[in-house]
Amino acid sequence: MTGGEDSTAVRRDRFSGGPAREFLSSMDADARIFAADLAVDRAHVVMLAEQGIIEASAAETILGALDDVESAGFDALPDGEDVHEAIETAVIDRVGPVGGKMHTARSRNDEVATCIRHRFRDDLLDAAETTIAFREALLETAAAHADTVMPGYTHLQPAQPVTVAHFLLSYESAVARDTERLLDAYARTNRSPLGAAAFGGTPFDIDRERTADLLGFDSVVENSMDASSTRDFLVEGVSALAGLATTVSGLAEDLVVFSNKGLVSLSDDYASTSSIMPQKKNPDTLELVRATAGDATGALQGLLTTLKGLPRAYNRDLQSATGYGWTAVDEVAEAVEVVAGAVATAEWPADALADAAGEGFSTATGVADTLAMAGLPFRTAHEIVAEAGTGDLAALDGAAREVTGEPLADLADGEAVEAALDPAASVAMRDSFGGPAPDAVAGALDRAADGVAADVDAVEARRDALADAADELAAEVASYE
Repeated sequence: MTGGEDSTAVRRDRFSGGPAREFLSSMDADARIFAADLAVDRAHVVMLAEQGIIEASAAETILGALDDVESAGFDALPDGEDVHEAIETAVIDRVGPVGGKMHTARSRNDEVATCIRHRFRDDLLDAAETTIAFREALLETAAAHADTVMPGYTHLQPAQPVTVAHFLLSYESAVARDTERLLDAYARTNRSPLGAAAFGGTPFDIDRERTADLLGFDSVVENSMDASSTRDFLVEGVSALAGLATTVSGLAEDLVVFSNKGLVSLSDDYASTSSIMPQKKNPDTLELVRATAGDATGALQGLLTTLKGLPRAYNRDLQSATGYGWTAVDEVAEAVEVVAGAVATAEWPADALADAAGEGFSTATGVADTLAMAGLPFRTAHEIVAEAGTGDLAALDGAAREVTGEPLADLADGEAVEAALDPAASVAMRDSFGGPAPDAVAGALDRAADGVAADVDAVEARRDALADAADELAAEVASYE
């Protein structure tokens, strides 16, 4: 190729040097989309040849050069502003000017948008798989503790007794929605912008649907200006990841608090000790999980701020937007794996949990419900229990006489009231759909397991579709050898 020592396929000698070249470059971050770019290049070249836009011999030459570039690896690429330019330069260096035909009917604008989507969709599936593994850990632990009574809190105050299973299932439900949001984000990420060119389309007779199929995209982003410039798929994905991070941050906080109260014992693998205080066992990993929510929220804020007010169509600001997606998916997925491991290996001391379950007159609501089920207006029952302030039967009787003028025995069955004072019995009576009673939890476990299985199938179906597309692309490329 012609040009000076620093020239590239795009810049040639013009704009090829100067103090801003390194500032413009995204090469340090582009290793992540190296494989995606090669796939996009191959699909585009195959389509160009099929449409008669370039000769089959040119396609064969370019595809062979791309194989060489892939074998050499990312680190062997020449300098460039980005991986797209570097790969094109490497191809031209190998085969001469014919290599420049690979960029016919496209721009780096639609090319990079396609590469980001190509990689980010895999990251979203990885994150979804991480949430599924987390849910499986929650369900396994919950099934082992369906009858383990524990205190439930509101405002960090003893509120009502529940079970460990009910507590963990509350998080499984939340993470299931996080899985759903990640898969929803995948659906809108998996649309191809390739063929939009810079933003104004192309005069060449391209087949955008063909490249979308070869790359495993479900459809194309139709409007060429929208296709090249939009990054709303990143916003949606990072938002789902930030929501997931917030969910696991809440569980991490609960485990930190429970650990402090002696209600759960974390494995040493998920704790540490002090450098000076030998008696300490600190839930450090969970504290870092909490912090990840801040990182993910910061990534979302940074992304939105970068995109805010950008004019149509392509602007170089978008180069900075991409990194927020990588940061969020990497850090959140790691945090989910850590908290899943902490749950799976933690010990739940049944005796300590049972003792704590009755603290603070936590069965008060159960007693009020028992009185209401016997016929008293709930507000009257609530007043009696509040007046008593304790689970002592004599105190409850005195409060009943003061509020209603009648003894407790005339208002409700004494054995039923006494049973309601027991945390385990209080839990067992709460057998409404979604409640903590072991019978209700058994059904919830089954439904949650069905939900996990459905999401496993959903992810596998998407993985299979991508693998089928990759196989088809490989077969088409091989046909030019």
